[in-house]
Amino acid sequence: MSTIIQYLTTIHFGSGAIQQLPALLRERGVLRPLLVTDPQLVELGIPARLSLQPAAQFSEIRTNPDEASVLAGLCAYRENTCDGIIAVGGGSPIDCAKCIGLLATHPQPLGQYAAIHGGIPRITPRLPPLIAIPTTAGTGSEVGRAALITMNHGEKLGILSPHLIPSVALCDPDLTLELPPRLTAATGMDAISHCVETFCSPRDNPIADAIAIDGLARGMRSLRQAVDDGQRIVHRHEMMMASLQGGLTFQKGLGMVHSLSHPLGGLPHRRLHHGTLNAIFLPHVLRFNATSARDKMERMAAAAGVPSADHLADFFTRFVQDLGLPTRLSEVGIVPADLAGMAAAAVRDHSTATNPRPFTEQDCQDLLQAAM
Repeated sequence: MSTIIQYLTTIHFGSGAIQQLPALLRERGVLRPLLVTDPQLVELGIPARLSLQPAAQFSEIRTNPDEASVLAGLCAYRENTCDGIIAVGGGSPIDCAKCIGLLATHPQPLGQYAAIHGGIPRITPRLPPLIAIPTTAGTGSEVGRAALITMNHGEKLGILSPHLIPSVALCDPDLTLELPPRLTAATGMDAISHCVETFCSPRDNPIADAIAIDGLARGMRSLRQAVDDGQRIVHRHEMMMASLQGGLTFQKGLGMVHSLSHPLGGLPHRRLHHGTLNAIFLPHVLRFNATSARDKMERMAAAAGVPSADHLADFFTRFVQDLGLPTRLSEVGIVPADLAGMAAAAVRDHSTATNPRPFTEQDCQDLLQAAM
């Protein structure tokens, strides 16, 4: 069988990259952009740094964006006759912006485009231009083909298509200098988990493997320093590159870490941070997958500076603790009742197909209990 490899979109990377935004909008004929961001970034004045007057600004987005936010953003897009979108923020604004653009040119409901509902072929290239400007170093959504949205009925679904990849990614590490230590740690662990899981995916893509292992090495060298001293631009640069690399390798698919974290991230009464959940699950999934990806585990151990694959899971547990992040679900407020239905939802998740070791609902239940 032949291997299909596609990379990917236009990326402008480096300090001051956001200064290129007006020219990029002109190149794409965007005269009336909708600026999609979140309330915290508005308070910090980040959108004001873009030297841009959008046709409208939409910021009614919470952590783990939901269908209601997408529909509200769609109203703002249409009411202001917008012709393109600028997404500024972490994964929540960028994912929301992707789906606003999708519904601006495709019929509702949004749920029909979810991967697990056979929605991938329903998404056509007929989307408005989207320029993504990440302000965290974690999700990789600025070059990702997916949007994770919590539907009105409560399930968190992945909407996937290469057509959802932003037209341009403006990756400016300067925008992450004010990121608080805990959020730096959580988003950084998100990036590291992406590199780990895509590297372990059984799909054949040596280019993505090379990017993922390099991203893992960068993340492991710089995350702790970025948490300890957020003003060191060299570490912010390296973490944004690691995050970007994690996103570039999404083409290989993710795995059980994300299968477990996605359903919990959809709990409306918890609003759990995705990167924090990934950090909790990562050591448990590494142990589960150890026998099915031994060679890759050894390469990851070397990239992380760990003596051997046998030490990798325990190393990550200590690493997460040293970053000041929780290592158990109970520490983020999860109670046993919250786990009802989570194992079944994990098996259904779109990331499940590319875990290196097949797993059952009982396997998921066991890992959820181990992580409590």
